Amino acid sequence: MFGLPGQTAEQWRSTLERTIALEPEHISTYCLTYEEDTEFFLRQARGEFRADSDREAEFFEMTMSILSAKGRVRCGEEVAGYDYYEISNYARPGFESVHNRAYWCGEDYLGIGPSAFSTVGLRRWQNVPNYREYIERVLSGRSAIGSTENLTPEMKRTEKIALSLRTRDGVPADLLSIKPNETDEFLALGLLRQLNGNFALTKKGKSLADSVAEAFL
Repeated sequence: MFGLPGQTAEQWRSTLERTIALEPEHISTYCLTYEEDTEFFLRQARGEFRADSDREAEFFEMTMSILSAKGRVRCGEEVAGYDYYEISNYARPGFESVHNRAYWCGEDYLGIGPSAFSTVGLRRWQNVPNYREYIERVLSGRSAIGSTENLTPEMKRTEKIALSLRTRDGVPADLLSIKPNETDEFLALGLLRQLNGNFALTKKGKSLADSVAEAFL
């Protein structure tokens, strides 16, 4: 995780290099988010912590550069770097997360455990967050669902744009056809590129992924 209070570029570079030395098949990297009801959020509200968007962008670009670098050597043989397949996720070829890819592409999924979300068709539900209540319900044969939400086709469309845009494969062109002016503008700015009938973020666009996605929602 990068963007931590007091974290330096040298510390983050060292973290990445030490992680690579362990030779995992998959690496996820995330920028710290100050979520409500957390100690980090409270300390930020008191002025003790401050988010630095410029420093976070520096860490993000460093991550892309280091993890995607080619020419690593292992046991005397050259080994390819990690392939980016989603803004925060990198993997050796063939080791991408099947679950994550399905989620980002808008496929159905089931969540197990307290607070877990599930989505099937146009129905989404969340399990009760309290783990004691969750266990009690499951052991007594009762539903662990705490809340449900009925989605609309438009909600599914916008979700697919926001999630697919984060991936290496990008968004099907027909999903962005509703706003052709925005698409042309982002292509001209070098934030989007055409890829096999899809629109995908460029390296420059990845740093502005949320802003690009918001324009189509």
